[in-house]
Amino acid sequence: MCGISGILEPGAWPEPNRLTDLARAMSEVLGHRGPDDRGVFVDPEAGLGLGHRRLSIIDPGPTGAQPMAGPGNRLVLVCNGEVYNFQDLRRDLEQAPNALSRPWQGRSDTEVMLAAFAAWGVRRSLARFRGMFALALWDAGERVLYLARDRMGEKPLYYGLTPAGLVFGSELKALRAHPGFKTQINARAMGLYLNRGCVPAPHCIYEQAFKLPPGCLLRVRAADHGVSVSGPEAYWSVARAAEAGLAEPFEGDEKQAAERMEALLLDAVKGQMISDAPLGALLSGGLDSSLVTALMQAQSSRPVRTFSIGFRESAFDEARDAAGVAGHLGTEHTELLADPARALDLIPNLPRIYDEPFSDPSQLPTLLVCGLAREQVTVCLTGDGGDEVFAGYNRHFWGARIWSLVRPWPRPVRRALAGCLRALPPRGWDRLNDLLGALLPAGLRQRLAGDKAHKLAAALSAPDLARFYSGLASVWPDPRALLTRETDMDEPGTPPAGLDPTKWMQFMDQTGYLPDDILVKVDRAAMSFGLETRTPYLDHRVVELAWRLPTAMSTAPGRGKRVLRRILYKYVPRELVDRPKMGFGAPLCEWLRGPLRGWALGLLDKKRIRAQGLIRPGPVIRELTEHLSGRRDNQHRLWNLLMLQAWLEEHG
Repeated sequence: MCGISGILEPGAWPEPNRLTDLARAMSEVLGHRGPDDRGVFVDPEAGLGLGHRRLSIIDPGPTGAQPMAGPGNRLVLVCNGEVYNFQDLRRDLEQAPNALSRPWQGRSDTEVMLAAFAAWGVRRSLARFRGMFALALWDAGERVLYLARDRMGEKPLYYGLTPAGLVFGSELKALRAHPGFKTQINARAMGLYLNRGCVPAPHCIYEQAFKLPPGCLLRVRAADHGVSVSGPEAYWSVARAAEAGLAEPFEGDEKQAAERMEALLLDAVKGQMISDAPLGALLSGGLDSSLVTALMQAQSSRPVRTFSIGFRESAFDEARDAAGVAGHLGTEHTELLADPARALDLIPNLPRIYDEPFSDPSQLPTLLVCGLAREQVTVCLTGDGGDEVFAGYNRHFWGARIWSLVRPWPRPVRRALAGCLRALPPRGWDRLNDLLGALLPAGLRQRLAGDKAHKLAAALSAPDLARFYSGLASVWPDPRALLTRETDMDEPGTPPAGLDPTKWMQFMDQTGYLPDDILVKVDRAAMSFGLETRTPYLDHRVVELAWRLPTAMSTAPGRGKRVLRRILYKYVPRELVDRPKMGFGAPLCEWLRGPLRGWALGLLDKKRIRAQGLIRPGPVIRELTEHLSGRRDNQHRLWNLLMLQAWLEEHG
């Protein structure tokens, strides 16, 4: 995993040294992503500059260095990520009728990718790659720069327009390093951020920048002066996987489905364990990370190194659960107890680390556990993607069941039910929750929490499933009430016809929440420490098989991930992992009323907000006052605003 950046500005470089210096400057700001090596390639005649910062994982010597050029510099490649099946591809290339014209220089996946592009072309090669990557390929003969991103969006890739052409990079800071890149704030992207807690692709917080969507290819052709851009064009998509699943559903029973999925996951984990650098796993003790760790340990000749984070607050502490799983599997386990002081140390760095407004509260424990792991290893496998691919969120089963139940009801009836839920204030629901106590299962007690009840009330009157989902998943349902400028709000993407409510929500999560939130959170946190993370659940073969499984194999009454549970119970006793879903979060509710109170009051000061002129201070002050008084738990909305304000202070 590395950092890539580049420029294509034909006719703009009468002094070639300036192009080299700028390409190097754009690359150097990504040094945290690749602390082990650096490289620059320039083609002054074309106005091309490519930069690379390297985290050495496979073939760490000079033969794996980037930018990597083919014979005669016809093709030049920079890549961030890994292609896990590169050894199989290498054998195929060696046996092809038009075998390589020169011997292999090393044993890196990058060299195999470059040879594949030369032999098979860009689209065919991308279709054969199995991995996580963001790449830029320069074809000097065609004078075309190709930008591509992996299928599920594990690795980031931004691109932006300049007066003379185009710039790109793994993070926005590389684009900002170019003096011609403009940083006007995109009002629509700001509204989407307030709604979702992140800026979804293809949007970017800046007007002249974009994110390349997952599974897409962009062609940038150099002209005499300037560039022409074609795309983005999808070479793979979740929509196609879902449509194929509907057309060819899995025909076996649940036992056969579990066996097939286990075989695929074992192979995915095995491929992702290939590394010349120390390897481990992030283990929360939940189902997803426990299964990944179990499959790693089953294929390892030594104890796998595992890492987890704990909290003093019991509602957020999974350290004991992780330790139990680690003990059963026999891993070499390390854990860290998090506290507000550690969070305070991290918070000033969040705008620099995330580089764009981002407000998933689990970014804090994710940063802590990545820092802990980097002290011992360079690569970690994670359980990310398990919830989205195998229906693990409450909305996938409870939300879907509620919608199926109330959808036929007239909207006035649903509004009346919503009014009943709102009649009891959040603190009243919380008291009822406490009174019910031991009478209800822990999972149901959690679902009756006051603010969740009010969120459900807001969603109940939705006219369709899209708005019902948005009501459950959004931070600010209508951010236009906050913004000082009028803006359009994008409607959610359209899933294929024929999906039931559970699969409909899974589609929305796999195409939105997963790549725009979860994978951004993990990538920026891990790369801020120079740690590579890998996600076996996002192997596209696993995703495609999951889409073929009927919903009944994903969900059971009150829980999801049914087929994964069946696999996990072969490796770990169910009493170690069967418990209500906790989520990987931080106790921000109390921290904002305690050790983070002064910081929050400073950033959300009415005069400060009014001077910026971007959001209205009235709603902000109401949310803050309610929270600090204890009347409501507004932690998610406040964290959303605080991360925006902190980013504006740093970059706005």
